[in-house]
Amino acid sequence: MVNVAFYNLENLFDTVHAKGKNDFDFLPTGVKKYTPAVYFDKLKNLSTVLRDIGTDVSPDGAAIIGVSEVENRNVLEDLVKQEAIAGRGYKIEHYESPDFRGIDVGLLYNPKYFTVETSFPVPVVLPGSPNDTTPHTTRDILVVKGKLDGEYCYVMVNHWPSRLGGVGAADNRSLAAGIVRRVIDSITRLDAKANIIVMGDLNDSPDNVSVTKVLKAGGKMDKLKEDMLFNPWADFYNRGIGTLAYQDAWALFDQIILSQSWLDKTMPKHFRFYKANIFKRDDMVQTTGRYKGYPKRTYDFDNYMSGFSDHFPTYITLIKPIE
Repeated sequence: MVNVAFYNLENLFDTVHAKGKNDFDFLPTGVKKYTPAVYFDKLKNLSTVLRDIGTDVSPDGAAIIGVSEVENRNVLEDLVKQEAIAGRGYKIEHYESPDFRGIDVGLLYNPKYFTVETSFPVPVVLPGSPNDTTPHTTRDILVVKGKLDGEYCYVMVNHWPSRLGGVGAADNRSLAAGIVRRVIDSITRLDAKANIIVMGDLNDSPDNVSVTKVLKAGGKMDKLKEDMLFNPWADFYNRGIGTLAYQDAWALFDQIILSQSWLDKTMPKHFRFYKANIFKRDDMVQTTGRYKGYPKRTYDFDNYMSGFSDHFPTYITLIKPIE
């Protein structure tokens, strides 16, 4: 068994200003008083989550972990060195993206299970607004091709545009979904049974147009058309289960979506989908105040909460039949 996870790390910045980045709040002199002590406390907290994800089925936790809201490669290097997970030897795939906030996506992987053959970023350029027609950029999509226990697969890590902006923002997420879909189609034209994993903070739930119509992901295995992806989170969302909350309503933005090749039970020595889970320890849940019951976030406005993230991580388990 292997686990594949995704976690929005909620503003994992370092404490040094980087030219061209809007990181001023996350500096020792900023409104959040983001000191080295805060930074390393956040790293320690996050590392314990990464340590524990998926240990219900494997003592090695997650073999592959997609992450979002990281400032740069340096914060990921500091993260994988934390005592809780240093022994796993996680490696990093990351590219600096042109996002105006200065946050990127990345991939951590345990070389015991996964080896990288190639990786590249795919830019997402958004149209301008009626008041400013200049196109602007958001987080790149990270595409990684590698071998999972010797079996080729593609992993695509996403952080689609924010919900701020109403209808136009929804169009931006559909644009990002369309770019992912084109990458998938280019892969499957060469290999119709390619193993593909699309993961990320999509800023949309499983029933939104960007996911169902543009990405073509559905939650019912027996109703998938040939070119569709399988979304195991649709059932969670239909039952009112989510990964983040706003105004007491749960959303499920953090998804791991699979090509149908992962559902094939006829191929020998082939990983296939087993189950999906949202990881939620008791200490990751806020117990008091306005966010009671929500994921225990890093800050309540500008007050440091010694929390984790405003999202719960998700993970899937893949199994390989034993001959």
